[in-house]
Amino acid sequence: MSRWSGLDEFVCVAELGHFSGAAQRLGVSSSHISRQIARLEDRLQTRLFYRSTRRVTLTEAGRTFLQHCQHLQDARDEAIQAVTDLSSEPKGLLRMTCSVAYGEEFIMPLVNEFMQQYPQLRIEMALTNQTVDLLHGQFDLAIRLGRLQDSRLVATRLAPRRMFLCAAPAYLDHHGAPHSLSELPRHNCLIGSTDTWTFLESGREIPVRIQGNWRCNSGRAVLDAALRGFGLCQLPDYYVQEHLRSGALRSLLTQHQPPHTAVWALYPQQRHLSPKVRKLVDHLKSGLEQRVEYQQSE
Repeated sequence: MSRWSGLDEFVCVAELGHFSGAAQRLGVSSSHISRQIARLEDRLQTRLFYRSTRRVTLTEAGRTFLQHCQHLQDARDEAIQAVTDLSSEPKGLLRMTCSVAYGEEFIMPLVNEFMQQYPQLRIEMALTNQTVDLLHGQFDLAIRLGRLQDSRLVATRLAPRRMFLCAAPAYLDHHGAPHSLSELPRHNCLIGSTDTWTFLESGREIPVRIQGNWRCNSGRAVLDAALRGFGLCQLPDYYVQEHLRSGALRSLLTQHQPPHTAVWALYPQQRHLSPKVRKLVDHLKSGLEQRVEYQQSE
């Protein structure tokens, strides 16, 4: 007799409180349920239920055994699902969200590639610079940049992310380059979505409040203004690396460059990811690794 024999019947009786309900749920006879429970109690040499004419209740041993059996069922079902998913193609609806500029440039081309491979999949992408609630918004996946805040979500690192302080040669020729953080208030800083920039000093991250005559909550607009020599900017690597290599921008205060953050895929906590989410996350990570913007980011 299998050591697993009777476990499913035991859990079902414990959850429903009577043999007949368990028999109906499992599609077997009440006598079958009774025999399986009796044999299980014989093997364990302990009573699992108190029986009455109307209902059965768990003994102390039964309550302890139930917790372990439920964990065993979950692990068994997850193992079966994981193997099944190896041959399952992504299909159905997948709802995801990402910031506007990064989503347009980096994520959506990879999502479109993925849909070409799996035509049974339907994608709904919400591009927004607002941080949406995945749980209440019923999103399957979010792409987030920088540091993570929500501990209710599971995160997979997709790509590195480094911040650069830089300026065009035309600006530096006219105004000079800052040699310390204390000199930043003397410079015109191009303000994006925040007027506080982060730097590293003596091993600690410190915020620096900046000021300037230009503001726009668009990374592309900040980059364009910097290339025109309007002032200093602090932008992620994927905006500026091409221009740093060409000399159109120069990196400044490299000794104070803040620690690496990252590009993340976030999804609600689950013991097992659906094939569509798992395979899309793998596709995004592989695709971003091939982008020239990330070739020298590590």
